[in-house]
Amino acid sequence: MAAAIEVAGVSKSFRIPHEQRTYFKEYFLHPFRGTTYERNEALQDVTFSVEAGEFFGIFGPNGSGKSTLLRILAGIYVPDAGLVRVNGLLSPFIELGIGFNLELNARDNIRINSTLAGLTERQLDARFDEILEFSELERFVDQKLKNYSSGMLVRLAYSIAIQIPFEVLLLDEVLAVGDESFQEKCFATFDRFKDEGKTVVLVTHDLNLLSRFCDRVLLIENGVVRATGSSDDVIEVYREDVLVG
Repeated sequence: MAAAIEVAGVSKSFRIPHEQRTYFKEYFLHPFRGTTYERNEALQDVTFSVEAGEFFGIFGPNGSGKSTLLRILAGIYVPDAGLVRVNGLLSPFIELGIGFNLELNARDNIRINSTLAGLTERQLDARFDEILEFSELERFVDQKLKNYSSGMLVRLAYSIAIQIPFEVLLLDEVLAVGDESFQEKCFATFDRFKDEGKTVVLVTHDLNLLSRFCDRVLLIENGVVRATGSSDDVIEVYREDVLVG
């Protein structure tokens, strides 16, 4: 069976601009003074694969390249070098509120996002109440999203994402924004995905989540793969790094 995700030799860098001006008045005194750029190597020669039906964790300290890697898997970023292949229907849950129109209410956003993701009108009608029930936002369905809290946006976005037919699900650590009871509902869906043989890639800081759900984990530090293996083995490598550091 082909791997659900194949990543080979992926590198990605960004140019970070630095203005060579100290005070606002210098914009007027020296309007043509140039901008320097610093090169940030976000990912360097990253290689790994995820098997179909595997629950795969991506873990590392802040700024290690986790989210950049996930955005490349989702097709949001294009790598500077390397190969990425995703086999199967993909559902990315990466950016909080991405794709939402904050001037519209939840009802309209559910319909727009679900339709863009491929649900037919009949499928949406059948799942609309389930989306609202899971999100626990029935009372606020006609309220504009600009008045939602970050936690409410997370609940709505995740509730839509899990109703979209998918074979590969990408999850960023934005679930940490939700309250504890909603997180537990999400974790119950993780168990269901595992039972259904779905492929899930989870970016998280939470060591407990890695141990609880992930078959394998990739540890990334400073854009470089530090270790790949079982959750227990990779967590041990990380803890040894912390103790040495």
